[in-house]
Amino acid sequence: MTRTVVISGGGSGIGLATARCFAAEGDQVVLAGRRPDVLDEAVRRVPGALAVPADLATAAGARQVARVVAAEFGAVDVLVHSAGGNGGREPEPADLDRTDPVAGAEHDWTLNFRLNALTAVLLTEALRSRLASPGGRVLFLSSIAAYRGSGSAAYAASKAALHPYAFDLARTLGPRGVTVNVVAPGYVESTEFFGEGLSPERHEHLVAETFTGRPGTPGDVAETLHWLASHSAGHITGQVVQVNGGARLGL
Repeated sequence: MTRTVVISGGGSGIGLATARCFAAEGDQVVLAGRRPDVLDEAVRRVPGALAVPADLATAAGARQVARVVAAEFGAVDVLVHSAGGNGGREPEPADLDRTDPVAGAEHDWTLNFRLNALTAVLLTEALRSRLASPGGRVLFLSSIAAYRGSGSAAYAASKAALHPYAFDLARTLGPRGVTVNVVAPGYVESTEFFGEGLSPERHEHLVAETFTGRPGTPGDVAETLHWLASHSAGHITGQVVQVNGGARLGL
């Protein structure tokens, strides 16, 4: 049966790989994100996909996606939160004084929580009543940084904030037959996350942390998300699944 799958940040990287994964199974994919040009290119690569340009860090943007879903499909079977980043692609305000640590912290922490936490929360709340019951799936993308605080502290904290929110949703949506889970990738190459890319030394260090001897790919994460959205994973909820090749062990 064809499902309706809404993917935030579905125009590139892990989000695009996830969209292609679901579309390959015949699902109807809705791609939401801020960049119309990126979404247009993604639509050409994902059979039957529908693009909804929207700033998901705003209530208006989240409601825009909800209106389109309501008008075109009625319900959401799978909601995947792939929008986010570390803020490296965002232009800094011209008046930001980086010599002032308080001003820098205010900017970095506000930006990261908008990109990674607020986008996920607002879109979830906008679509909560439209999640298929039973059988709905809500999936969040966290990060290995949420566990070990690597990289930017603001980024790590904003990803870690998704965990208790997901756990609370799992508890409240469980009686409706909706599962909620989190996937926390480690180092994934071939995405926009690192901007122009890592130095060879940093790349080698991150690969050396794994047991598999390679970086992750967007497809590794996409396949995990796809499985968590399947009937086979119907009794898995309130969990964080790490996809990092062994770079971090345990829960």
